[in-house]
Amino acid sequence: MDPADDVAAAPGGSPPLRVIPIAAEGAALYAASKKVYPRTIDGRFARWRWAMVFLTQAVFYGLPWIEWGSRQSVLFDLAARRFYLFGWVLYPQDLIYLAGLLVISALSLFLFTAVAGRLWCGFSCPQTVYTEIFLWVEQRIEGNRSARIRLDGDQLSMEKLVKKWFKHLVWIAIAAWTGFTFVGYFTPIRELGLAFVQTRMGSWEEFWVFFYGFATYGNAGFMREQVCKYMCPYARFQSAMFDRDTLIVSYDAQRGERRGPRRKDMDARAAGLGDCIDCALCVQVCPTGIDIRNGLQYECIGCGLCVDACNSVMDKVHLPRGLIRYDTQNGLAGRWSPAQVMRRVFRPRVLVYAGVLTLLVVGLLASLVTRTPLKVDVVRDRASLARLTEGGRLENVYRLQVMNATESVQRYRIEARGLDGLAIAGEGSVEVGPAESRWVPVRLQIMDGTASPGSHPIHFDVRQEQGGAQVSEKSVFMVPR
Repeated sequence: MDPADDVAAAPGGSPPLRVIPIAAEGAALYAASKKVYPRTIDGRFARWRWAMVFLTQAVFYGLPWIEWGSRQSVLFDLAARRFYLFGWVLYPQDLIYLAGLLVISALSLFLFTAVAGRLWCGFSCPQTVYTEIFLWVEQRIEGNRSARIRLDGDQLSMEKLVKKWFKHLVWIAIAAWTGFTFVGYFTPIRELGLAFVQTRMGSWEEFWVFFYGFATYGNAGFMREQVCKYMCPYARFQSAMFDRDTLIVSYDAQRGERRGPRRKDMDARAAGLGDCIDCALCVQVCPTGIDIRNGLQYECIGCGLCVDACNSVMDKVHLPRGLIRYDTQNGLAGRWSPAQVMRRVFRPRVLVYAGVLTLLVVGLLASLVTRTPLKVDVVRDRASLARLTEGGRLENVYRLQVMNATESVQRYRIEARGLDGLAIAGEGSVEVGPAESRWVPVRLQIMDGTASPGSHPIHFDVRQEQGGAQVSEKSVFMVPR
């Protein structure tokens, strides 16, 4: 076909329009996703990634097994509506701490992204961590990158069948243990393990063990970079947190181009070649399969493996490191030194994020340390607003929920104030077990006629008899007309 046939005249004398041929019948409209076979590389960033794998998984897998006194150190007991965090016992009324933690997490994400892009994605994200673990298993069973590509391209054989099945069995074991550990944060993990062995695990526990395990198996074993590229929302809105002074994995095109192979005895500069020898090693090690030499791309998770790969090549060809490096767009354009780049990295925006984050963390920790280990809720008896009792006394009935946020049995004294002659009918103390809550009926009385009709504000004072904890809660005393 003549290329001129692809150009049609546009109406009104506007520039010609390029006619795009429609795919022939039966042709695919979308290119199939190609499997990425990341190559193993050693270097500073690769070692940092594995250090974060060990750290995050030691915390995740190990924390539920640590005992704190006579209980699990970290346990979110949804059935009892109590959350145990080492020495702290939190109730649903402590939701403010969860809100504070979420705000701190969001600000941390903003700070890290403003400083150095997708650090979370490259080093700490569960998708990255478990993909790295699953890839390690795959490499140990199927071999290096070339062996895995060759194995997938071979015809079905006993060797291929054994390796593939063994790999998937190990993946399933890791995924199942991950799901079991996840549920162990909500059900005491030792009880969960015993129930699993005795095949009497609860239905919701079974569901979440298999659901979380299946999600780990599918995401880390099969979807891998597809999650980062197409499912993760962070990849889409990260550009709103980037600017030209954000550290990103960058290819120095001014130094690297024109790329191309060269002989050892060849004068590359005379031949018009840059430092990039076009070995494509940076592409082979990339977990998402991109070519960083094409510039900043949203698929880049900032793991730095291409930096390690390129530095190893530069060492072999006796050229300076840093052809691919962490740099800023302004730094690349202005050929800035590392010191100049870092001075611009810590710009006012970053300092504000860091200052606010520090204040929030300090405030949250101070609030947790100084919090009163006692919670009280007051509920009026709505069935009877007020009633007359023997002796001519007017009575209102309340229910107090007293929550003991300590690890020992506590006795609390209940008092009321706000009206002349206001007194508690019956015993004014209650005993509450460790990390428990108890509903206590309380009857308040005054002499009839000593208060005007209507609603009168009062206060319940609940204090710890063997300590200094004290809580005051508002309520009202109703006097009928």
